[in-house]
Amino acid sequence: MVVIKPKISTYFSLSLVVVFLIAGLVFILRDFAYKGSFGLWFYLVACTIITVVLLMLLVKMLAGFRFISAGKDKIEVRLPLRGYKKVYHVKDILAWEEETITANKKEFRQVTVAFSDQQSISISNHEHESYNGFVEYLKKKAARKKVKNKKA
Repeated sequence: MVVIKPKISTYFSLSLVVVFLIAGLVFILRDFAYKGSFGLWFYLVACTIITVVLLMLLVKMLAGFRFISAGKDKIEVRLPLRGYKKVYHVKDILAWEEETITANKKEFRQVTVAFSDQQSISISNHEHESYNGFVEYLKKKAARKKVKNKKA
């Protein structure tokens, strides 16, 4: 059985960035309240940008927090923050596709699986453990459902 879960190192580094953003936001708001060193427009723009980036990062972290188990002709998807748990059979897979992008001499791979109830999951090799095992499982159990890539 293949168990796909988020990489701890990825979530640790993203959490550090979140902590730094929150500290920067607190520093800017504290400076505005006590000193007012800059103009009002600076505080409005800086706080808005930091807040938007912080919210986007938190949404990405929370949306990507999922656990997937694949084995015995079934794929179980668990999203603990939503309280969602669903078991799919291999026959419920409509299609799956693996995308590969090479940037800065690193290979980023992502697999997307679409199910018959119009739900889909995406897993990347940098954010999830056991990525290669899951792709091998799909190649073994659902080889006919793989989307053929067309070169333009």
